[in-house]
Amino acid sequence: MSESVSESMQLESFQLSAIDIADADLAMLHALSISVTWPHRAEDWQFMLDSGRGIAAVDEIGRVVGSAMWFPEEDNFATIGMVITSPRLQMHGAAHWLMDHALKDLQGHRLGLNATRPAERLYRSLGFRDEGLVYQHQGEVQTAPPVPALEAGEVLRPVTSEDHKALIALDKQAFRAGRRALMNRLFPLSTGMVLERNGKIVAFSLCRAFGRGHVVGPLIAANDRDAVMVLRPHVVALQGKFLRLDTRQKNTLFSDYLLSCGIPLFDTVTTMALGCSWTTNQQAGAPLTYGLVAQTLG
Repeated sequence: MSESVSESMQLESFQLSAIDIADADLAMLHALSISVTWPHRAEDWQFMLDSGRGIAAVDEIGRVVGSAMWFPEEDNFATIGMVITSPRLQMHGAAHWLMDHALKDLQGHRLGLNATRPAERLYRSLGFRDEGLVYQHQGEVQTAPPVPALEAGEVLRPVTSEDHKALIALDKQAFRAGRRALMNRLFPLSTGMVLERNGKIVAFSLCRAFGRGHVVGPLIAANDRDAVMVLRPHVVALQGKFLRLDTRQKNTLFSDYLLSCGIPLFDTVTTMALGCSWTTNQQAGAPLTYGLVAQTLG
């Protein structure tokens, strides 16, 4: 990465300029993601804009032709996402230029991202290392198979505002960085479930409108059984509707449950990290992120 990053870029016969993404036209950002078949609604873009910062690439007549966002969290960690270039620019270095802006702004941070297959080579060239796969399950919910009965001392119930502090702490353990501000944005947009054991919250899930329907995430639990317990109420509520869940689980009780609900595997992306081990070497028994907020945010 160069120490200085140009605010403009000559690309073939036209000039690109970088502007603060907060100043970009929302409808144009939405059109950009549609051009690469990403499912984000205008409302999803607004949520991203409220949650992070970034740049947009615009051409000479003000059209948005590229974007990159980054989401600084606590504990000197940040994720990168919404790195998009219009199809005609993808082979001409525009994405690298966008990433240079992100990395300059994020110097000194530990970084994580989830890379689509076309972007993997770019991120590896910038020093990011593979950590694993994210399995994107999505589809219309067909059924809600039963789950094990609650055991003595267990309670499965909706999230209340009194739970927020505990959920933020549990999410921090699983995500391995605090993201209090993001969680506080998610709570009013989401319906949630918690699993208590002997009065202590041990798992939770949040579900909100996103893309073609709804997404479950974050979903935090220490084991597959608890994860399924806090997932099922959302599956019941959304039968016949479109549901998405991004997970790093494969060939487990949890991923098998998704398939049994009629939510098939649609695609995969690669989790990568720079300057840290983001998702690997997790302490045994620690809570895990079974459902990502979104591929962009982890």
